[in-house]
Amino acid sequence: MGANLSLTFTDPNTCSLVGSLCLQISSPPATKPSLGDLPEGCVALILEYLNPQEICKLARLNRAFRGASWADFVWESKLPVNYEDLIGRVLGDDLKDKLCKREIYTRLCRANAFDDGTKKAWLDKRTRGVCLSIASKGLAITGIDDRRYWNHIPTEESRFNSVAYLQQIWWFEVDGQFEFPFPAGTYSLFFRLQLGRAAKRFGRRICNTEHVHGWEIKPVQFQIWTSDGQHASSQCFLNDPGKWNLYHAGDFVVDGSNTSTKLKFSMTQIDCTHTKGGLCLDSVLVYPCKLREGLKHF
Repeated sequence: MGANLSLTFTDPNTCSLVGSLCLQISSPPATKPSLGDLPEGCVALILEYLNPQEICKLARLNRAFRGASWADFVWESKLPVNYEDLIGRVLGDDLKDKLCKREIYTRLCRANAFDDGTKKAWLDKRTRGVCLSIASKGLAITGIDDRRYWNHIPTEESRFNSVAYLQQIWWFEVDGQFEFPFPAGTYSLFFRLQLGRAAKRFGRRICNTEHVHGWEIKPVQFQIWTSDGQHASSQCFLNDPGKWNLYHAGDFVVDGSNTSTKLKFSMTQIDCTHTKGGLCLDSVLVYPCKLREGLKHF
């Protein structure tokens, strides 16, 4: 009976307060939607329109963006159309099915060595253009086996850690050829040369130009040929001793109809009325023409 009387005279305001508290405990407050609530598929569709640097930054936001940043179709749009041919030529056919598209992009953006280390290829991150470099050891140099004329010298100023140094010669000729699956586009070929032999003394770079001679008498001629009949040539005097310079040999066009492009090129100064010497030959470079403005060349 006491219990019944207690319920009868209970304050109605107290019951309302208790009921309100119970309601708040049983129903947590609703949270506002956030970026983390977006499905990975929707996020990936957005990332597809961004550049690689922006994608990597957004991948740090949350789990959804991180997962979306690994979607294959996001990175396939950043790769050249013939990226499978590039993988086979540069990285090897056995990697095609082992790497996802993001890993393929990352690997191709590195300077990948192939053909016994005489060549390196990489993907330009800003333009998706394919670049190629051929070491002096991958070129056919007249007299290279005769120490009276040429020597291979180690240096930190080459991506191949070695350059060919010409002491003196009458017949100067450097030839090369290769086959490579360039994507469609227009490309420029350069020779990376320096008059003089660089060294370090007391931690400072110096360049010995004692043997530099003969390059001011006659110009050097550069030529390139492609398997589809293209030909380009140029000539210039070599100058500016003590500095590495890119000398433009010519341009060629890849239309994409063939899986690979065969290219031949040469650099000659075969006037035997005088000797030439004191030249460092580092490499031959092939760049997409759209990157040419950022290069120092003649």
